[in-house]
Amino acid sequence: MKIAFFSSQPYDITFFNKCNKDFGFDLDYFDMALDEQSVNLVTSEFDVICVFVNDKVDAGVIEVLSERGVKYIALRCAGFNNVDLEVAHKKGIRVCRVPAYSPEAVAEHTLAMLFTLNRKIHKAYNRVREQNYSLNGLLGTNIYKKTVGVIGTGNIGAVFCRMMKALGTEVLAYDLYPNEQLKAEGIRYVDLDTIFSQSDIISLHCPLTPETLHLINDDSIVKMKSGVMLINTSRGKLIDTNAVIQGLREKKIGALGIDVYEQEEKVFFRDLSETILEDERLQLLTSFPNVLVTAHQAFFTDEALTQIAFVTLDNLKQLDATNEIIGRNAEL
Repeated sequence: MKIAFFSSQPYDITFFNKCNKDFGFDLDYFDMALDEQSVNLVTSEFDVICVFVNDKVDAGVIEVLSERGVKYIALRCAGFNNVDLEVAHKKGIRVCRVPAYSPEAVAEHTLAMLFTLNRKIHKAYNRVREQNYSLNGLLGTNIYKKTVGVIGTGNIGAVFCRMMKALGTEVLAYDLYPNEQLKAEGIRYVDLDTIFSQSDIISLHCPLTPETLHLINDDSIVKMKSGVMLINTSRGKLIDTNAVIQGLREKKIGALGIDVYEQEEKVFFRDLSETILEDERLQLLTSFPNVLVTAHQAFFTDEALTQIAFVTLDNLKQLDATNEIIGRNAEL
């Protein structure tokens, strides 16, 4: 089986090549994202394309893949909002993903962002490097006994709920499908309005769907506590960037941590240090002292990358051998 990887980074090549020793697939790597132009790199010799979060797998791209005889689209991530599943199914192309690679990795990064913003570690780090040892402007609060709202309690959200519960916070959760085990552990499920109005900290862990697009917007921000901390390590388009910028200006949002961004496909996973950033909204966000931006690195641990490579290749092995994937919710 021959696989074309798009949006390939050096670490993808390292981990997939290492894992592939046990599978023996033929792997080709392209560093560009998949879109209507780069899809022409897919020739009839490829059985599979393997894509990541910012690759564009829409109807037009799938039409070309179908013409070239591609049998499988393998997502090396959990989210699949960038794939037109309906068209893929119509064309007979099977789609699989990695539903749970390391929920701890993303939850831990969320926690790191929370602590960094609250205790202003990023500002303190820069000050000390400049031999400024003043504490003025670095005042934080205790996380203990705060109210934390978690939107989305799938694999990652559930881990984050338990982390926050262990820190002595009151955890409120929202999900269309409540986790009964979390309920038994003292996590209280409420509606979104309650999350918005009662939470000191709100963390997003839900998928991007038509219903969750711009879940955080002008209307939802108005309902929030003044000074709320908002963290998003899920999908960038859950947040209306313009609304959040206004919320920061009005001090309604006291701190913002984002590992994902609405227009990240034009910026993230690239070294732009020698260029002028054209995205004015991202440039503005990074100018706020109470905003922390990381470039979609929440998943980026050794354990997660190892699991992503194994599950991706194992999904394809099972599909090719048995026409189904057994034991995990991986096929779409």
